[in-house]
Amino acid sequence: MPVLQRELPAHQGLTALLGHINLAHTFRGGERQTELLIRGLSAYLPRQRAVVRAGRPLAKRLADVRGVEVVPVNGRLGAARAIGGCALVHAHETGGAQAALVRNLLSGTPYVITRRVDKLPKSDPFTRAMYGRAAAIAGLSNAVIRCLRRYDPSLEPYLIPSAASGIASDPAWVAAFRARFPGKFLVGHVAALDMEHKGQHTLLSAAAKLERDYPDIHFIVVGSGRDEERLRREAASLSNMTFTGWVDNVADHLAAFDMFAFPSKHEGLGSILIDAMDFALPIVATSVGGIPDLIIDGENGILIDEDDADALAAGIARLFSDAALRDAIAHANRLRAREYQPQIMTERYLEVYRALVPGLVPAVAEAAS
Repeated sequence: MPVLQRELPAHQGLTALLGHINLAHTFRGGERQTELLIRGLSAYLPRQRAVVRAGRPLAKRLADVRGVEVVPVNGRLGAARAIGGCALVHAHETGGAQAALVRNLLSGTPYVITRRVDKLPKSDPFTRAMYGRAAAIAGLSNAVIRCLRRYDPSLEPYLIPSAASGIASDPAWVAAFRARFPGKFLVGHVAALDMEHKGQHTLLSAAAKLERDYPDIHFIVVGSGRDEERLRREAASLSNMTFTGWVDNVADHLAAFDMFAFPSKHEGLGSILIDAMDFALPIVATSVGGIPDLIIDGENGILIDEDDADALAAGIARLFSDAALRDAIAHANRLRAREYQPQIMTERYLEVYRALVPGLVPAVAEAAS
């Protein structure tokens, strides 16, 4: 898809500097992708600046990246000031995009927006200006692209999916964790515990349906969020579900699972699915948002309708009972995950940056890529 191009201001006297803004309070999929991109770009760009929310996890996670100046701020106006002097700004979430627009109005600095959700942006004049003045917009999935085009038919967004995290597991930890559930088939779920977004009520209903007839199936729910207490309370009577709360070692849990369940109600893409694919896990997921970009029903997973606990339970039972199907899907996911490696995402963004600010990427790096 083409990049939305604009007349760009000259940057004489500036050392070409790429700036990133991510003002998220939490560390979820979008922040993981921001970190992956900045790390990947460090092999090509001598200097980057990352403007992040003070006291939040992303600042610590970027502290060791070569050539990256991490600037903690407390809000959008602080971010707009801190990003000054950059030749190009990349906004990774809405607060960052708002700050990038302010910087653009002050100094003409061009900016890129990554849009991660499959919902129409707000229609107020400020938001419309934010998207309308962007030098380029990237959407994670075809669902996100369709929303952007409905929002403003003049936009020409670029499709750049998320990447696998490339996280490694600890075999000893995995073996110890599985030893806690001897003989069990572990169905994993990793997400923020937010039922209106991630649909965990459907997961609980499916677990209840399977509890009696499939006693060897056990659900592991990884994550925290606003609905954690409610979910724990509603699942208290289930013998086949364990909550871990927030964990740092997501890779270890993915390596311990036998399959992955993801009953989201809406999803821009669902980057955790890419990690599940990277760990060769069979997947049952809802056919919403960008998920069908990743999961092809019957080929590398099973797709079901939103809020359909019967279909989720049936899909899990089918994979539990059919080892040959599990193996075929695992093999397909191992191959498909190769299409979503961080290097590929990095190179796609580099193409966008080069088109917008010639000379931002050193010639040696351009030749190497």
